[in-house]
Amino acid sequence: MTETRIQYGVDVFSDDELDEPKRFKVLLHNDNYTTMEFVIVVLKTVFSKNEAEAYQIMMKVHNDGVGVCGVYTSEIAETKVHMVRNMARKQGYPLKCTMEEV
Repeated sequence: MTETRIQYGVDVFSDDELDEPKRFKVLLHNDNYTTMEFVIVVLKTVFSKNEAEAYQIMMKVHNDGVGVCGVYTSEIAETKVHMVRNMARKQGYPLKCTMEEV
């Protein structure tokens, strides 16, 4: 509980605490059409991964069907999902990108 003194010398007690923002995983899903090279480009461009990190995530997607690209607040995760979808559609790939609460 925090104490705040406001005008007229009145003490005000507050139980208000700031909640941490919810976090979301951004996921890439495997398909039979999107090339591994394109997935690496997406990971480097949208998620700022280096070559080794991008390759590791791409192989996770390829082998396990899904891979985590990063964990972000909802607004950032939504933006990244839209960026991936737009990049994929422009190149003619059906790459699926989703977000899921942590």
